[in-house]
Amino acid sequence: MTLSRSPASRAWRRWRRPRDLKVPRKPVDVEDANRRFLMYGVMPLWFVPAVADWLMHRRTRIEHTSGTRESAMHALMMTEAGVPVAMGLLARVNPLVLSVMGGAAIAHGATALWDVSLATGEREVRPVEQHIHSFLEVLPLSAMAFTCCLHWEQVRAALRGGDRPEDWKLLPKENPLPARYLAAIGLGIGAFVVLPYAEEMKRCVRAARIREAG
Repeated sequence: MTLSRSPASRAWRRWRRPRDLKVPRKPVDVEDANRRFLMYGVMPLWFVPAVADWLMHRRTRIEHTSGTRESAMHALMMTEAGVPVAMGLLARVNPLVLSVMGGAAIAHGATALWDVSLATGEREVRPVEQHIHSFLEVLPLSAMAFTCCLHWEQVRAALRGGDRPEDWKLLPKENPLPARYLAAIGLGIGAFVVLPYAEEMKRCVRAARIREAG
């Protein structure tokens, strides 16, 4: 079977055909409240400590201390957080997606520890920045916890090893999230996460080239 003819491939081609998931303005039950807080609370909260952490790096002139090594770790951590976020927003939550989320959370925590170990030996890491790191480390776990609460049957399937074929396929959501919400989150990630840290990497690379030339 070719990739273009696989069930998962056909499902993604039909992705926008189903009716969007409805999230009521006034949640009427615990499930609606959890979903609303995950979408409009936990997700946007990621932007605030991300920008604050970038400002701390800029204030301590990261380009002249730990430089590209630490900035590369920040890019790695963004990837470790971004991949499960994209899967949670676009794909059907099943044992595969939950396993990726769990693995990414562990990898993100390990990389964060490595990052701080490097930073404290190269530049000043103030208590405020350490507190910001606490938010950045706990938000992926919070998002995963809310996702597990919303999809407990898939958590049980993952714990049993996922005995159905669709448990280990990357499939689109049966009811996609609203397109406007996805566009807003995408713009937010670009403006408050990708752009600031791309600017940081650019500064670090430029400073490293100046040092080499000097």
